[in-house]
Amino acid sequence: GLVGHGGSVDRNGLLLHTGPPPNRNFRMGQGDAPERTRRALAAAFDPFFYRTVYDDIGRTGSDPLRHYARTGWREGRDPAPWFSNTGYLERYPEAAGEDPFLHYLQVGWRKGYEPSGSAHRSRFLERAGARQKANGISWPPVPVDADLPAGLTRQAARELAAEAFDPVFYLSSWPDVAEAGVDPLEHFLEAGWREGRDPSPDFCSAEYLEANPDLAATGVNPFLHWLAVGQAEGRSKQFELGYRGRIVTGLTPLADRMEAADRAALAIPTGLSRDLAPLLAEGRRRDLHVTFSHDDAFRSVGGLQLCIQTESAGLARRGVDHLHFFPPVPWPTLRPEGHRAPIGVTWNGRTLGHFSVPDVSAALSARKGRGRVTFAIHSLLGHEAGETLDLLSAAGARRGLFWVHDFTGLCAGYHLMRDNTLDCGAPPAGSAACGICVFGPARHLHLSSHHRLFEALDLTLVGPSQAALDVWNAAPDAPFVLDQRVHPHARLASTGRRAGGDPDAPLVVAFIGIPTPYKGWPVFEELAGRFRQDPRYRFVRLSSVVLPGAPAEHIPVSVSAEAPDAMRKALESAGVDVAILWSLGRETFSFAAYEAAAAGAAILTGPDSGNVAAFTRAGGHGLVLPDEATLFAQFESGAVRHLSRASRRPEICEIAYSGMSVDLLEALS
Repeated sequence: GLVGHGGSVDRNGLLLHTGPPPNRNFRMGQGDAPERTRRALAAAFDPFFYRTVYDDIGRTGSDPLRHYARTGWREGRDPAPWFSNTGYLERYPEAAGEDPFLHYLQVGWRKGYEPSGSAHRSRFLERAGARQKANGISWPPVPVDADLPAGLTRQAARELAAEAFDPVFYLSSWPDVAEAGVDPLEHFLEAGWREGRDPSPDFCSAEYLEANPDLAATGVNPFLHWLAVGQAEGRSKQFELGYRGRIVTGLTPLADRMEAADRAALAIPTGLSRDLAPLLAEGRRRDLHVTFSHDDAFRSVGGLQLCIQTESAGLARRGVDHLHFFPPVPWPTLRPEGHRAPIGVTWNGRTLGHFSVPDVSAALSARKGRGRVTFAIHSLLGHEAGETLDLLSAAGARRGLFWVHDFTGLCAGYHLMRDNTLDCGAPPAGSAACGICVFGPARHLHLSSHHRLFEALDLTLVGPSQAALDVWNAAPDAPFVLDQRVHPHARLASTGRRAGGDPDAPLVVAFIGIPTPYKGWPVFEELAGRFRQDPRYRFVRLSSVVLPGAPAEHIPVSVSAEAPDAMRKALESAGVDVAILWSLGRETFSFAAYEAAAAGAAILTGPDSGNVAAFTRAGGHGLVLPDEATLFAQFESGAVRHLSRASRRPEICEIAYSGMSVDLLEALS
C-alpha cells in the first residue's frame, strides 16, 4: 500500500528517489474533471513523503493522496520532497487560489517554471534514511535533479537539448508517444531517456553509457551529459570496439546456454504414446518422408523453415506422408549424449506435441514395412546423434539427404564466425583459434556426432550452392562424402520486363529480413543513421519484425509457403534501387539476394558473405566491396547512385522455387 507513482518508493515503502517524477507523460486539459485531476496528481504525488513528514496522516492512516487533494494543499502541505507549494506561489502568483502542485503539472512545467524543494525535505531525508538503514538499504538516496549535469537548470537543459533533439525521428520511432499527443522533447527529458528511447538517429544512450561506464551509476541523462559536458571532455559517443566489440562483450558462455536449455527441455511435459501411435500407424499415404530441424518449422518464420514448408507441400502433392522432428526448446549446440529431452513431432504440417524418443520409436516401428521411407536432415541443433539414429532405425530408413543450410556439421558456431564476429574458415579442431572462441568447447561434440551419422547412414550431401559445398570440402575435419549435389533453393526466371525510375529521385536503399548482426544490420543501421538526412538517399527496412527507433522506414513483409513472393513484390513496389546484404558470415544460399535481384535491386555486399558474393559476381547483380569503409565511401561520394534503377534499367524476374528434397527423392531409390 505504499507504492507511489512519483518514483520515490518501492513496494516496501523504502525511499528510492527524491527528484521530480520520472514520467509526466499525460495529457491534461484545463478543466477540473475529478478523474483527470486524480490521474495528474497520482502520477507525481509522493505518498511516502506525505506520510513521513505529516505525523497526523501517518497516525490516522488516512489516504495521503485523497487528503492532499481535498484539504492538504489548502493547508500548505507539500506533495513531494522536490516541490514546495509556498515557494511555487511566491515565484508564480498566477497560481494563487488553486492547488500549486496541480497548476505546475497542468501548466507550469510546459512554461519552464522551476519548482523549489520542500522545507520539510531535510526532515524527510533524516527519517527515511533511518528507516532505510534499518532495512539495510544504502544511503544517501539519489539527489534532486540527479538526471541533470552539474550546474544545469531544467530550463537550460531543455534549451540545450532542443538544439540537437530530432522530434520527427522521435515521433516516428515511438508511435505511442505520437498517439499520446505530448511534446516529444518534454517526453524524452522526463521519461523517454529512462525508458531507453533515443533522441536522434546519431545518439544512442545505451552506447554512450557503455562507452562511458563511470556515468552509468550517476543517474544522469546521457544525452544532456554529452551536450553539456561529454563532447567538451572528448568522450566517445560509442563503444570504441564498435558493434563487433559489443557482440563479444555480450556473449554468454556456451556451457551456461547449454545448461539453461537442458533445464528448459526437462520441464517440457510429454504426451502419451497411445495418442501418437494411431496417428503414425494410420497415415493416409503409403510412403513416408522424415525430416529433422532446429525448431517447429511450421510455427516459425525464416529461410530454413520456408524450405521445410515447401518440401512438405511437395510431399503432399506426391501422396507422401511427412513426419518432422524438432527439439522442444532452442539449443545452442547438438544435445550431448545422456542429456534426455522430449522431441517435438509434426505430422503432415500439424504439430502433435512433444513425446519421449522411445515412444516415438515404438510408434514408428508399428508402421515399418508399409512403404518406402526417406529422410532429410536439415539441422541437428538440439538433437542427440544416438537418438536420431534410433528414430531412423525404427522408421526403417538408412538412405537420405544431409542439407548444408549452415555449417552445424562442422561447429556449434554454425556460421563459422569466431565469437560471432569474424569469419574463421573452420580451422582444424583443437587449433589455437578454436581455443579462444566461445564455440570451441563444443567443436568436438559437433564433429564426432556428425562423423557418427555419416558412418552409420548412407547420406547424400546437398548444398544449396557450390559455395556451401566448397566451404565444407575445404574444412580439414569435415566428414568425407562421395555423393554430393548442388541443388539451389530457387532460380531467376526472365519476364521480359525492365525496371525504370526517376534519375533525380532519392536512391532507395533497403535492408531485407531480420535485423541481426549476422545479416549485417549494424552496418546498415550506421549507414542509414549517417546519411538519413541526406536528400540523395531514402532508407527502408523490409521485414516482419517491428524495431522501434530504427533509422529507416519500416515496410512490413512476411514471407511464407503461401506467399513466397511477398518480399520480391514488396521490393519492386517500393522501387528499391540498392539492397545492403552485408552478411558477416558465409551464407550458403540467401533468399534475400535472389529476391533483391529479381525485383531489380542492385546488391552491395562484402567479401565474407559466401553465396551472396558468389551470386552477385556471377550474375552481375551488384558490387562486392572489399570492406565497410569502401561501402561508406560509396555513399559519401555519391558514386553509389550509378546503381539506381533509372541508370541500370534492370530486368524484373520471377523466382522459380525448387521442390527441395522432393526433387531428389528419385535419386535415393
